[in-house]
Amino acid sequence: MELKRVVVTGIGAVTPIGNTSEETWQNMIAGKSGAAPITQFDTTLFKTHFACEVKGLNLNDYIDRKEARKLDRYTQLAVVSAIQGVKDSGIDLEKANKERIGVIYGVGIGGIKTFQEEVDYYAKHEDAGPKFNPFFIPKMIADIASGQISIRFGFNGPNFTTTSACASSTNALAAAFNLIRLGKADMIVSGGAESAICECGVGGFNAMHALSTRNDDPERASRPFSASRDGFVMGEGAGCIILEELEHAKARGAKIYAEMAGEGESADAYHITASHPDGLGAKLVMKAALDDAGLRPEDIDYINVHGTSTPVGDVSEAKAIKNLFGEAAYKLNISSTKSMTGHLLGAAGAVEAMACILAVKNDIVPPTINHSEDDKDPELDYNMNFTFNKAQKREVRAALSNTFGFGGHNACVVFKKYAE
Repeated sequence: MELKRVVVTGIGAVTPIGNTSEETWQNMIAGKSGAAPITQFDTTLFKTHFACEVKGLNLNDYIDRKEARKLDRYTQLAVVSAIQGVKDSGIDLEKANKERIGVIYGVGIGGIKTFQEEVDYYAKHEDAGPKFNPFFIPKMIADIASGQISIRFGFNGPNFTTTSACASSTNALAAAFNLIRLGKADMIVSGGAESAICECGVGGFNAMHALSTRNDDPERASRPFSASRDGFVMGEGAGCIILEELEHAKARGAKIYAEMAGEGESADAYHITASHPDGLGAKLVMKAALDDAGLRPEDIDYINVHGTSTPVGDVSEAKAIKNLFGEAAYKLNISSTKSMTGHLLGAAGAVEAMACILAVKNDIVPPTINHSEDDKDPELDYNMNFTFNKAQKREVRAALSNTFGFGGHNACVVFKKYAE
């Protein structure tokens, strides 16, 4: 069976550095940080007082006020990103065969804010008996974002959610890619969303000592590959990538950003939260993605790394790149856009895939900001180009996007320039 080719025909994004994909991209290239003091709850008693929140988004521009109240914030952001992506794709919804259009969105946690609010309300009123909002469950469950998107547009094709912690939306893209190239759908609205900046989210990650506590300098707290990195900065947001079968896209005259060339998946099989110290799973997943795409290490010009700004994770990923790519590791660019957006958890893969797609399209690599001091760890080879502090113009023929999740889940996707 000959596999079909898959291209990107639309993107959308709501992130801490922009409420559209274009605004997000321009701020990525400019090296803008999205970190600031948390506004969504009182952080006085918490170890971390800052995060990368979405700012200034007017939901009423996208979702009716009454309907928005029925959605958890993560679903609101997912729907907004999908509205943007579908519009950007230029698909004629009146003529489209909606039975051949699906929705696959990833989320790592889901409606944690709704869960917290409902349990808090019950605890305060338990003497009156169990009184819960009838929308509690449908607001909270992890699959509801993809369901809400399909309902909004009437898309009847494959519809589900992938949940693999921080690899969730990369797994969503991989699943969508495979369904399209196998001929099971013409187009899939894919991506991911997350919004966990609440007492449970921040408190839980603080208890694990996973978050940065650089409260006196939040904008510079996310500093992947720098000596003084002390943990990740939590972010929220959503990203949408419209994947489409090539002939279907050409038949309707769609613009094409890039071609999705391959995907890979692996497991560290090592620890519930820590990455393998030698980068075993990271190396395996990148190799699997390259093999799937039919590309060699020297064909890759850019890797958007997982790069969360944690002491162990950054080193293990750098080791994996060096071990797999060999001499080619010194000819490509590496960057972590989490230095600007923070860690978007289940949405990270979609937004970072967007960064790769636009790097391929525009021949420019976004930077890893906030670097001030090299780590003395000899395993962190600074002869590799981490694109510190400033975007770099260069030809980007193909790019990889890495995402690794708690539990040892690894996913990688490959985008390349589209050519007939």
